[in-house]
Amino acid sequence: MKTPQSWSECVPQLVDVASGRAACDVLIRNGLWVNVHSGEIIDGTDIAIAAGRFAYVGPDASHCVGENTRIVDATGRYLIPGLCDAHMHVESGMVTVTEFARAVIPHGTTSMFIDPHEIGNVLGMPGIKLMHDEAMQLPINVFVQMPSCVPSAPGLEHAGAELGVADVVEAMQWPNIIGLGEVMNFPGVAAGDATMLGEIAATMCAGKTVGGHYASPDLGVPFHAYVAGGPADDHEGTCVEDAIARVRQGMRAMLRLGSAWYDVASQVKAITESGLDSRHFILCTDDSHSGTLIREGHMNRVVRHAIAQGLKPMTAIQMATLNTAQHFGLERELGSITPGRRADLIISSSLVDLPIEQVFAGGVELAGEGVLKADIPAARYPEHARNTVHLGKMLAADDFNIAAPEQYDGSAIRTRVIGVVENQAPTRALEFDLPVKDGLVLGDASNDVCQIALVERHHATGAVTNAFVSGFGYSKPCAVASTVAHDAHHMIVVGTDQDSMAIAANRLAEVGGGVVVIEQGQESAMVELPIAGLMSDERAEIVAEKAQNMVEAMVRCGCTLNNAYMQHSLLALVVIPALRISDVGLVDVTTFSKTDLFIDTPDSSTA
Repeated sequence: MKTPQSWSECVPQLVDVASGRAACDVLIRNGLWVNVHSGEIIDGTDIAIAAGRFAYVGPDASHCVGENTRIVDATGRYLIPGLCDAHMHVESGMVTVTEFARAVIPHGTTSMFIDPHEIGNVLGMPGIKLMHDEAMQLPINVFVQMPSCVPSAPGLEHAGAELGVADVVEAMQWPNIIGLGEVMNFPGVAAGDATMLGEIAATMCAGKTVGGHYASPDLGVPFHAYVAGGPADDHEGTCVEDAIARVRQGMRAMLRLGSAWYDVASQVKAITESGLDSRHFILCTDDSHSGTLIREGHMNRVVRHAIAQGLKPMTAIQMATLNTAQHFGLERELGSITPGRRADLIISSSLVDLPIEQVFAGGVELAGEGVLKADIPAARYPEHARNTVHLGKMLAADDFNIAAPEQYDGSAIRTRVIGVVENQAPTRALEFDLPVKDGLVLGDASNDVCQIALVERHHATGAVTNAFVSGFGYSKPCAVASTVAHDAHHMIVVGTDQDSMAIAANRLAEVGGGVVVIEQGQESAMVELPIAGLMSDERAEIVAEKAQNMVEAMVRCGCTLNNAYMQHSLLALVVIPALRISDVGLVDVTTFSKTDLFIDTPDSSTA
């Protein structure tokens, strides 16, 4: 980011402006000051900005005005600190850091804390460095958390790269690293794994924040051991008990509203009903795809939603500004409209509806009335970040066959099935009696069970892991394939028809990654993601349109889920219960072990 001069470097200028000996660059006049420190709304406030920072905030800044001062009239409107997203993955927007920033700035986001572990799983340290360096060129604050778990669950998946303690030590020296990304290997931390504890220690020694990820409903001994390991926050809570437990143990509870994760409503009850101190709660998105950003918003959407769940507007805004800044040790840099802080603010006519009428970052107006005004050049990614889909062979329909165990002679077989949970990241571990025909186990459309396959795409092994999934509602011959497959990012193919599944997989290999929908044997939607198979270098608006076409195609195939693509992309996330698929097989995340596809058979198999 083009960081303003430090406060210490600006002290003479800020003091001169505040005292009237020098003129400010921008004067915002007569607004309603949303003071997140005191919890007050103070009418008739002037704000003087100099050197990209707030110099004076008070009742009359006429003494700060000079010949070249730009004056903005904010009469009757609220002056709100720029919004912060405390935990997110840019890659989930299917666009680069630059294009993500272009999309969210008009919505009032001026600070983001990003964890690029998606690109880390594909390209390793070089990929993380690409996003780190890109973030530093932007006119808003984009801080980077060093990915902690690449792969996310060693032994249960194989990613395109492996990172360890030495990599974390190196990254802590990079200028824009704010801490350690979500520590997803929570069993490893609880068990005293040397790599996990070494990465946490390296981060602590650097004086930076350790991000958490405890995706288990068990709040007993394993949870306490995890907290003792050092993670300072957690965004994986889904119920009020989760939020309460984390705050009681000294963690910040991050409540997320992404494109498919709706975890705010249940957890804000810890504040609104149980009376816990809101200073220890933070709002975030975690994962937002481009369609959500373009059509619904970003952190402004989260704040509005939190208010609708019963939070006071001031509290919700604090949870998306000051609380975040304090958590990352940046209270003296951002999160409030007070002297010395970076001049990041929003002007809005309503605290409840939160229309974003003007957005300033570093004292420069970047957007107004939903339109980006800043000229932000597109990022250019090198060739080594492209062409990352390596299947090793053309796939055929029989690569997706699921053979019944030898000596099996029944008409149906008891089978483990991944159950999608709408609007939440966890899955269910289901069991169905699936039909067997000509020695092959088939899906069951009447019970909404279709096939899922994970196709290895990093090392050209040609390996395919086959299983079953329920919850999408697909009712026609179809397949949906994606190279976005958290966290190892192989290729996930879900379908009712094996010919379509083969077509989809081969098509993504041809274009270098993305998402494709095959209907009745024909391609009906495509989102090309040539950068690491995760991101497009097109504008977010273009990607959002392609993504909308994808959603509509999935609906035509019978899909009934809200944000089904987000659910699809997480089916290989072997650090969130209960049942997942990986390149090593079907994984029971409640025990962190590989499990059999078939139940109580002489010769279980997942191939």
